Amino acid sequence: MRGNPRTYQGYWRQSGSRLIRNRVGLACGLLLIGLGLVGLAAPQLAGLITHRDPSQLNLRDVFAPPGPVYVLGADELGRDVLTRLIHGTRVTLGVAFLTILMSVSFGTTVGMVAGYAGHWLDEVLMRFVDMLLAIPPIFLFILLAILLRPSPLTLAGIIAFVGWTGVSRLVRAETLSVKGREFVLAAVSTGASDIRVLTHHILPNVIPIMIVAASLAMGQVILAEAALDFLGLGVSPPTSTWGNMLTQANRYLSSAPWLVVFPGLAIFVSVLASNLLGNALRDALDPRIG
Repeated sequence: MRGNPRTYQGYWRQSGSRLIRNRVGLACGLLLIGLGLVGLAAPQLAGLITHRDPSQLNLRDVFAPPGPVYVLGADELGRDVLTRLIHGTRVTLGVAFLTILMSVSFGTTVGMVAGYAGHWLDEVLMRFVDMLLAIPPIFLFILLAILLRPSPLTLAGIIAFVGWTGVSRLVRAETLSVKGREFVLAAVSTGASDIRVLTHHILPNVIPIMIVAASLAMGQVILAEAALDFLGLGVSPPTSTWGNMLTQANRYLSSAPWLVVFPGLAIFVSVLASNLLGNALRDALDPRIG
């Protein structure tokens, strides 16, 4: 039980200790934090390292290979790949973090309300969730991307609209389990309002599920954003993202492979790190694991 504040604090200390002992998960978490900092400081960092603008053209250096002048090479318009990769980190991870914030917040709210209210409201909300889950996500992505001209903000909203359903089902299941425990029944018997029960007793118990769901979803969001960019339905150039860098570079795979390798490697590493971190957090936040 995590209803008692003292027990709850002890739970988080034990979870933190388990996460610290998981060196792979901890390293992945630090890597993602580092990438987030790179994205936040992208203009300053690019100016400090490369002294170039991501849209700066230099037709004399078209397809320049990696070397002292262009550390990661230049693209088909002579733009510095490292500069565009740094700025792409800001957009790609910004979309990912914003998507996760929206999807986890909305999914948690729907799941808690459905699980706690029960009866007809639970049926209506869960049937709507089932309807969305029955539609292949790629179809919804394409439909919404066609209807809405994608910018980083609208792209995050499109992916979040599809992604909140899984979180809601997880949170609903935990809410159904928690609302029958003694500390919740005691709060209800003393006259606590539904809002207070949800925010002070049930929400703290579903936070671990929210954290794990968010970390595991990050890799899926990065892949979804890259897929939409690759299909031409994501953020349009000249704004650089890892996905549209791959889209523009795929035709030059044989002649300039570095244009594909570096953004592809950034996507691969970030997705792998988010999945490993999610697994580590799941193990750390499970009180049954010693």
